[in-house]
Amino acid sequence: MVINFHTHTFPDKMAEKTVAHLAKIGGLPPYTDGKRGSLLESMNKYGIDRSVVLPVATLPKQERSINALSAELNGKDGIFYAGGIHPDCGDVCGTLDFIKKSGLFGIKLHPDYQGVHFDDPRYVNIMREAAKRGLYIVTHAGIDVGFRDHVHCTPDMILNVLGQLEGVIDNRLILAHMGSYEMPDEVLCKLCGKPVYMDTAAVLDLYPDKCVEIIRKHGADRILFATDSPWKSQGEYLGIFENLPLSEGEKEKILHRNAERILSVK
Repeated sequence: MVINFHTHTFPDKMAEKTVAHLAKIGGLPPYTDGKRGSLLESMNKYGIDRSVVLPVATLPKQERSINALSAELNGKDGIFYAGGIHPDCGDVCGTLDFIKKSGLFGIKLHPDYQGVHFDDPRYVNIMREAAKRGLYIVTHAGIDVGFRDHVHCTPDMILNVLGQLEGVIDNRLILAHMGSYEMPDEVLCKLCGKPVYMDTAAVLDLYPDKCVEIIRKHGADRILFATDSPWKSQGEYLGIFENLPLSEGEKEKILHRNAERILSVK
């Protein structure tokens, strides 16, 4: 069983334009066209049993359509969805209630694309209310390739949030990109051992040895296999992961058991 916990898709009518725009600002050529059907083709080709799509609401007005579509598609063809919420949401509790009642496992935050620091009070409130409802919070963490001049989610900001919400969001927060993209040494010093999950999206090919070091220090029980498709190849990433010097038990946890616990699936 393999679960890819970090992917992105876009509605067919806007996928081509959106992927082209993101590829330009980030300097990353995509491996698929960003359509749901293409994700399914990639899953079938490379033996990925389930994937998780993480939509981002870049404007408050996008929340309703994003969450309605996520609720409609959730669980179909082995693809699960998070909900989207913007820091300027006009009805935080109502939006989170809809996400919860729709059966979505959690929410996705992207501090860079939403223009808010991770420890902003608006985010803190959203995370507090999400955790109260039993929802998980996935966030982009570390540098974003499209916004290198200003990091909106640093390890220190993450520590600040964990301090403010101690006992509230413990083991509910999922940090993408192995804790913080392109900041593995800070992750090792500041975040390993904290009550958070980390996913492997977009970093396995950049510094695999550091990833192993983080896994060893943080523990395989709270690491999730992820690729960041369409920006990384599911097949390439699965191959890199399988070649990491980890035990079969550790690989099993990272490839699917931890994700099954979060998604409440088998």
